[in-house]
Amino acid sequence: MRLAVPAALAVVAALSAAHAAARKAYPPVSVRVEPVRVTERVWYVQGRAGAASAANEAYNSNAGFVVTDDGVVVIDALGSPSLGQSLLAAIRQVTRRPVRRVVVTHYHADHFYGLAPLKAAGADVWAHRGSLDYLDNGEAERRRARRAQDLAPWVAPDMPFVRADRWLDGDADFTLGGVRFEIQHFGPAHSPEDLVVVVPGEGVVFSGDILFTGRLPFVGEADSRAWLARIDRLMKLRPRLLVTGHGEVSRNPEADLALTRDYLLFLREAMGKAVADFVPFEEAYRLTDWGRFAKLPAFGEANRINAYGTYLLMERESLGK
Repeated sequence: MRLAVPAALAVVAALSAAHAAARKAYPPVSVRVEPVRVTERVWYVQGRAGAASAANEAYNSNAGFVVTDDGVVVIDALGSPSLGQSLLAAIRQVTRRPVRRVVVTHYHADHFYGLAPLKAAGADVWAHRGSLDYLDNGEAERRRARRAQDLAPWVAPDMPFVRADRWLDGDADFTLGGVRFEIQHFGPAHSPEDLVVVVPGEGVVFSGDILFTGRLPFVGEADSRAWLARIDRLMKLRPRLLVTGHGEVSRNPEADLALTRDYLLFLREAMGKAVADFVPFEEAYRLTDWGRFAKLPAFGEANRINAYGTYLLMERESLGK
């Protein structure tokens, strides 16, 4: 018995530390992170339109969660530790069941910076191994420094990165509390590691940033040709409902996918023609009629970056690279 007491005390201490970490005080946010019901078991929180900014306190992306009989599975974690804590509070408005797992669709700042409170609450984190290149090549630190300048105090320059407990090499599936989850690797598209989470019993697909609704997608240096192919693949899943990475839940996936598809096609056509005609990017950008997309949220923040990334991509494609 004397040997068991220290072990028991160690377990209690570890649990106390975990609870203390889960209650860690992060800078408060004034934005309301409210759970919205999608189906009997599926919920999500919807970020504000546009790019992450001080005005929306980095709350511009979505996260979802599924309540099973044995705990909660979360998809994505929002864009700061403060928002991750708010997401955990939103889950607690719905259920007191433990958060068992977080699936990160991709390691972009607005989808994984909120992991720390969820991890401290006991969740294990799954993500695709393709995220490791971003985390290990210095880009993650450069992005964090830029975000810390724009999004203080919610993003700090020394904010630690939470890495996955399990790195997936491809597709995976699991069942928790009677609910089946199918994880499919859709990258490269918006990112090399894009994961899509299918919940067949609910007729719901979590698409991550394969689909943006109600705003201009962020393309950057993404492989838009592959992205277009993944949109076609997504449609073959015939989802009843799509919980997207940004914007409202799509209840008409085919129609909503048209915006992202049409924008990607327009970028490729306009920038591809400029490359074929040897028109410099600045001139090509100035001469392109962006009127069809100019009034969409995030146009000012994203369009020029998207166009330049696509211009470089079309140059590479023209050279057969």
